[in-house]
Amino acid sequence: MALDVHLVTPEREVWAGPAQMVIARGTDGMVGILAGHAPLLIRLSIAPIKIQHEDGRWVVDGGFLHVTNTEDSTRVDVLASFAELSDEIDRDAAQARAERAQARLAQGDDASARAELAKALARAGLDE
Repeated sequence: MALDVHLVTPEREVWAGPAQMVIARGTDGMVGILAGHAPLLIRLSIAPIKIQHEDGRWVVDGGFLHVTNTEDSTRVDVLASFAELSDEIDRDAAQARAERAQARLAQGDDASARAELAKALARAGLDE
């Protein structure tokens, strides 16, 4: 049985292809998807999604992960507002964004600063 993965943003299908496993962080914890997984719909956190097939990983700014099955395949659809391949991330810029967001948070509780900090840390690879 195959695992067919599709990573989609509002602009385009970012990546699609076969994989052996998908690992993602939902709002309630981590989930691993293998071929034959039960149907599932989860809300994603802002965190890397690892697709075991390629060495790369994707950083996704939240969204949803949906798993469906047919007789001969399991499909994983990742619907995200933004996705970026880890190899394309400017880690220095992400670290600078994280520092700016932390400074904003030090001045008071700001939901947008918390979200920006989570995105910057995920891109910089500092949340693992």
